[in-house]
Amino acid sequence: MSPTLTLRHYLEAPIAHSHDHAQLVFGLSGHLDLEVEGRASQVRESSVMVLPFSAHHACGSRDGSRCLVLDVPTEHWLLQSLGDHADASRRLLEQPARLALDARQHQLVQWLAHSPVNDTLIVQQGAVLLLASLNQALAQPQPGRRLPYAAFDAHIQRHVAHPLQVADLARIAELSVARLHARFVAECGQTPMDYIRSRRLHKALNLLRDTSLPVGEIAERVGYTSQSAFAAAMLREFGASPGALRRSG
Repeated sequence: MSPTLTLRHYLEAPIAHSHDHAQLVFGLSGHLDLEVEGRASQVRESSVMVLPFSAHHACGSRDGSRCLVLDVPTEHWLLQSLGDHADASRRLLEQPARLALDARQHQLVQWLAHSPVNDTLIVQQGAVLLLASLNQALAQPQPGRRLPYAAFDAHIQRHVAHPLQVADLARIAELSVARLHARFVAECGQTPMDYIRSRRLHKALNLLRDTSLPVGEIAERVGYTSQSAFAAAMLREFGASPGALRRSG
Protein backbone atom coordinates (compact mmCIF):
# COMPACT_ATOMS: atom_id res chain seq x y z
CA MET A 1 0.00 0.00 0.00
CA SER A 2 1.20 3.51 -0.86
CA PRO A 3 0.26 6.72 0.93
CA THR A 4 -2.65 8.74 -0.42
CA LEU A 5 -3.44 12.44 -0.14
CA THR A 6 -7.01 13.58 -0.69
CA LEU A 7 -8.83 16.88 -0.43
CA ARG A 8 -12.12 16.37 1.39
CA HIS A 9 -15.10 18.58 2.06
CA TYR A 10 -16.95 17.47 5.18
CA LEU A 11 -20.58 18.50 5.49
CA GLU A 12 -23.11 18.37 8.30
CA ALA A 13 -23.98 14.68 7.83
CA PRO A 14 -21.86 12.78 10.37
CA ILE A 15 -19.59 9.89 9.36
CA ALA A 16 -18.65 7.14 11.84
CA HIS A 17 -16.15 4.42 11.00
CA SER A 18 -12.62 3.07 11.49
CA HIS A 19 -10.03 1.93 8.97
CA ASP A 20 -7.11 -0.47 8.75
CA HIS A 21 -4.49 2.27 8.46
CA ALA A 22 -3.47 5.41 10.32
CA GLN A 23 -4.66 8.78 9.10
CA LEU A 24 -3.72 12.44 9.52
CA VAL A 25 -6.46 15.04 8.98
CA PHE A 26 -5.11 18.55 8.32
CA GLY A 27 -7.55 21.44 8.59
CA LEU A 28 -7.67 23.86 5.66
CA SER A 29 -10.82 25.85 6.39
CA GLY A 30 -13.92 25.62 8.57
CA HIS A 31 -14.28 23.50 11.69
CA LEU A 32 -14.43 19.69 11.64
CA ASP A 33 -15.91 18.17 14.80
CA LEU A 34 -14.36 14.82 15.66
CA GLU A 35 -14.98 12.19 18.28
CA VAL A 36 -12.13 9.67 18.53
CA GLU A 37 -12.49 6.68 20.86
CA GLY A 38 -15.20 8.58 22.74
CA ARG A 39 -13.27 11.85 23.12
CA ALA A 40 -14.34 15.06 21.40
CA SER A 41 -11.95 17.28 19.44
CA GLN A 42 -12.03 19.75 16.58
CA VAL A 43 -9.81 20.31 13.54
CA ARG A 44 -9.51 23.75 12.06
CA GLU A 45 -6.98 25.61 9.92
CA SER A 46 -3.36 25.05 11.07
CA SER A 47 -4.14 21.95 13.11
CA VAL A 48 -3.99 18.21 12.48
CA MET A 49 -5.76 15.23 14.03
CA VAL A 50 -3.90 11.94 14.38
CA LEU A 51 -6.17 8.90 13.88
CA PRO A 52 -4.35 5.67 14.75
CA PHE A 53 -4.85 2.29 13.07
CA SER A 54 -8.40 0.99 13.75
CA ALA A 55 -9.35 3.97 15.95
CA HIS A 56 -13.14 4.38 15.85
CA HIS A 57 -14.06 7.96 15.05
CA ALA A 58 -17.03 10.06 14.05
CA CYS A 59 -16.85 13.40 12.28
CA GLY A 60 -19.08 16.10 10.89
CA SER A 61 -19.15 19.85 10.30
CA ARG A 62 -22.02 22.23 10.92
CA ASP A 63 -20.78 24.83 8.41
CA GLY A 64 -18.62 22.67 6.15
CA SER A 65 -14.94 21.96 6.51
CA ARG A 66 -12.14 21.44 3.96
CA CYS A 67 -9.31 19.13 4.98
CA LEU A 68 -6.23 17.52 3.48
CA VAL A 69 -6.20 13.86 4.51
CA LEU A 70 -3.09 11.68 4.53
CA ASP A 71 -3.70 7.94 4.65
CA VAL A 72 -0.54 6.40 6.07
CA PRO A 73 0.30 2.90 4.84
CA THR A 74 1.79 0.03 6.78
CA GLU A 75 4.64 0.08 9.29
CA HIS A 76 6.77 -1.47 6.54
CA TRP A 77 6.25 1.70 4.47
CA LEU A 78 7.34 3.84 7.42
CA LEU A 79 10.53 1.83 7.85
CA GLN A 80 11.23 1.85 4.11
CA SER A 81 10.47 5.52 3.47
CA LEU A 82 11.34 7.47 6.63
CA GLY A 83 14.66 5.99 7.69
CA ASP A 84 15.71 7.47 11.05
CA HIS A 85 12.30 9.13 11.37
CA ALA A 86 10.40 5.83 11.25
CA ASP A 87 10.36 5.11 14.99
CA ALA A 88 9.19 8.62 15.85
CA SER A 89 6.43 8.41 13.23
CA ARG A 90 5.32 5.03 14.53
CA ARG A 91 5.03 6.49 18.04
CA LEU A 92 3.20 9.56 16.73
CA LEU A 93 0.60 7.34 15.04
CA GLU A 94 -0.02 5.12 18.08
CA GLN A 95 -2.33 7.50 19.99
CA PRO A 96 -5.11 9.91 18.99
CA ALA A 97 -3.92 13.50 19.28
CA ARG A 98 -4.75 16.97 18.01
CA LEU A 99 -1.65 19.02 17.19
CA ALA A 100 -1.18 22.66 16.28
CA LEU A 101 0.92 23.36 13.18
CA ASP A 102 3.66 25.97 13.12
CA ALA A 103 4.08 28.40 10.22
CA ARG A 104 6.36 26.12 8.20
CA GLN A 105 4.11 23.09 8.61
CA HIS A 106 1.08 25.20 7.68
CA GLN A 107 2.89 26.38 4.55
CA LEU A 108 3.74 22.78 3.59
CA VAL A 109 0.12 21.67 4.03
CA GLN A 110 -1.13 24.58 1.94
CA TRP A 111 1.41 23.84 -0.82
CA LEU A 112 0.34 20.20 -0.96
CA ALA A 113 -3.34 21.16 -0.90
CA HIS A 114 -2.78 23.21 -4.07
CA SER A 115 -0.68 20.51 -5.77
CA PRO A 116 -1.93 17.65 -7.96
CA VAL A 117 -2.61 15.09 -5.21
CA ASN A 118 -3.00 12.35 -7.82
CA ASP A 119 0.71 12.67 -8.69
CA THR A 120 2.35 9.64 -7.04
CA LEU A 121 5.73 11.35 -6.59
CA ILE A 122 4.22 14.41 -4.93
CA VAL A 123 2.11 12.19 -2.66
CA GLN A 124 5.06 9.98 -1.69
CA GLN A 125 7.41 12.87 -0.96
CA GLY A 126 4.65 14.97 0.58
CA ALA A 127 3.76 12.17 3.03
CA VAL A 128 7.42 11.82 4.05
CA LEU A 129 7.82 15.59 4.54
CA LEU A 130 4.61 15.91 6.56
CA LEU A 131 5.54 13.08 8.92
CA ALA A 132 9.16 14.24 9.28
CA SER A 133 8.03 17.79 10.09
CA LEU A 134 5.64 16.54 12.78
CA ASN A 135 8.36 14.33 14.29
CA GLN A 136 10.75 17.28 14.45
CA ALA A 137 8.19 19.44 16.23
CA LEU A 138 7.32 16.73 18.75
CA ALA A 139 10.95 15.98 19.53
CA GLN A 140 11.81 19.53 20.56
CA PRO A 141 11.79 19.81 24.38
CA GLN A 142 10.62 22.97 26.07
CA PRO A 143 13.79 24.80 27.18
CA GLY A 144 14.41 24.81 30.93
CA ARG A 145 11.34 22.70 31.74
CA ARG A 146 11.46 18.97 32.34
CA LEU A 147 8.48 16.70 32.67
CA PRO A 148 6.89 16.69 36.16
CA TYR A 149 8.17 13.27 37.25
CA ALA A 150 7.35 13.87 40.94
CA ALA A 151 3.71 14.54 40.05
CA PHE A 152 3.67 11.46 37.80
CA ASP A 153 5.08 9.31 40.61
CA ALA A 154 2.53 10.63 43.12
CA HIS A 155 -0.34 9.88 40.73
CA ILE A 156 0.95 6.38 39.98
CA GLN A 157 1.44 5.70 43.69
CA ARG A 158 -2.15 6.76 44.48
CA HIS A 159 -3.63 4.63 41.70
CA VAL A 160 -1.09 1.81 41.45
CA ALA A 161 -3.74 -0.89 42.01
CA HIS A 162 -5.96 0.41 39.21
CA PRO A 163 -5.66 0.69 35.41
CA LEU A 164 -3.48 3.65 34.46
CA GLN A 165 -3.41 5.29 31.02
CA VAL A 166 -0.79 7.44 29.32
CA ALA A 167 -3.55 10.04 28.95
CA ASP A 168 -3.55 10.41 32.76
CA LEU A 169 0.07 11.55 32.69
CA ALA A 170 -0.56 13.74 29.64
CA ARG A 171 -3.23 15.64 31.58
CA ILE A 172 -0.83 16.18 34.50
CA ALA A 173 1.86 17.50 32.14
CA GLU A 174 -0.69 19.55 30.12
CA LEU A 175 0.53 17.94 26.90
CA SER A 176 -1.04 15.87 24.16
CA VAL A 177 -0.44 12.13 24.38
CA ALA A 178 1.79 12.21 21.29
CA ARG A 179 3.90 15.10 22.59
CA LEU A 180 4.23 13.46 26.01
CA HIS A 181 5.39 10.26 24.32
CA ALA A 182 8.08 12.12 22.37
CA ARG A 183 9.23 14.06 25.45
CA PHE A 184 9.51 10.87 27.52
CA VAL A 185 11.63 9.16 24.90
CA ALA A 186 13.85 12.24 24.50
CA GLU A 187 14.33 12.82 28.25
CA CYS A 188 14.58 9.34 29.74
CA GLY A 189 14.76 6.89 26.85
CA GLN A 190 11.51 5.06 27.58
CA THR A 191 7.85 5.39 26.72
CA PRO A 192 5.27 6.67 29.22
CA MET A 193 3.74 3.19 29.50
CA ASP A 194 7.18 1.71 30.20
CA TYR A 195 7.58 4.32 32.94
CA ILE A 196 4.23 3.44 34.51
CA ARG A 197 5.06 -0.27 34.38
CA SER A 198 8.47 0.31 35.96
CA ARG A 199 6.97 2.37 38.81
CA ARG A 200 4.46 -0.42 39.50
CA LEU A 201 7.17 -3.06 39.60
CA HIS A 202 9.48 -1.04 41.84
CA LYS A 203 6.56 -0.63 44.23
CA ALA A 204 6.10 -4.41 44.13
CA LEU A 205 9.83 -4.94 44.80
CA ASN A 206 9.59 -2.78 47.93
CA LEU A 207 6.57 -4.76 49.13
CA LEU A 208 8.37 -8.04 48.53
CA ARG A 209 11.38 -6.96 50.56
CA ASP A 210 9.68 -4.93 53.30
CA THR A 211 6.55 -7.02 54.02
CA SER A 212 5.51 -10.65 54.36
CA LEU A 213 2.46 -10.23 52.13
CA PRO A 214 1.76 -13.18 49.80
CA VAL A 215 3.01 -12.72 46.25
CA GLY A 216 -0.55 -12.89 44.89
CA GLU A 217 -1.68 -10.04 47.13
CA ILE A 218 1.32 -7.91 46.15
CA ALA A 219 0.47 -8.53 42.49
CA GLU A 220 -3.08 -7.25 43.08
CA ARG A 221 -1.82 -4.22 45.00
CA VAL A 222 0.22 -3.09 42.00
CA GLY A 223 -2.50 -3.71 39.42
CA TYR A 224 -1.87 -7.27 38.20
CA THR A 225 -4.89 -9.59 38.19
CA SER A 226 -2.75 -12.53 37.07
CA GLN A 227 0.03 -13.77 39.34
CA SER A 228 1.79 -15.43 36.41
CA ALA A 229 1.76 -12.17 34.40
CA PHE A 230 3.13 -10.38 37.46
CA ALA A 231 5.93 -12.94 37.86
CA ALA A 232 6.83 -12.62 34.16
CA ALA A 233 6.92 -8.81 34.42
CA MET A 234 9.19 -8.94 37.49
CA LEU A 235 11.50 -11.36 35.71
CA ARG A 236 11.78 -9.01 32.71
CA GLU A 237 12.34 -5.95 34.90
CA PHE A 238 14.71 -7.35 37.53
CA GLY A 239 15.99 -10.62 36.07
CA ALA A 240 14.56 -12.79 38.85
CA SER A 241 11.24 -14.23 40.05
CA PRO A 242 9.30 -12.60 42.90
CA GLY A 243 10.33 -15.42 45.25
CA ALA A 244 14.00 -15.02 44.39
CA LEU A 245 13.79 -11.26 44.78
CA ARG A 246 12.24 -11.66 48.22
CA ARG A 247 14.97 -14.06 49.32
CA SER A 248 17.71 -11.80 48.02
CA GLY A 249 16.33 -8.82 49.92
